[in-house]
Amino acid sequence: MVFKRNVPSWERLLRAALGIALLLAAFAVPMQAWLAWILGGSGIGALASALMGFCPACALAGRRLPGA
Repeated sequence: MVFKRNVPSWERLLRAALGIALLLAAFAVPMQAWLAWILGGSGIGALASALMGFCPACALAGRRLPGA
């Protein structure tokens, strides 16, 4: 399946930075295991959407890039 990008470049950079920060927090900060799993999963999701340039939630909301 082919997905059209619906996340602009500046937001992709922000998502990547947030994903890395969440993953670092999940591994570096002492916390309960369930919270570390949630932070780690959220970080992976943010990184994945940044790398693909596609956000499923934005697609459901009908968000498109200008000129697309």
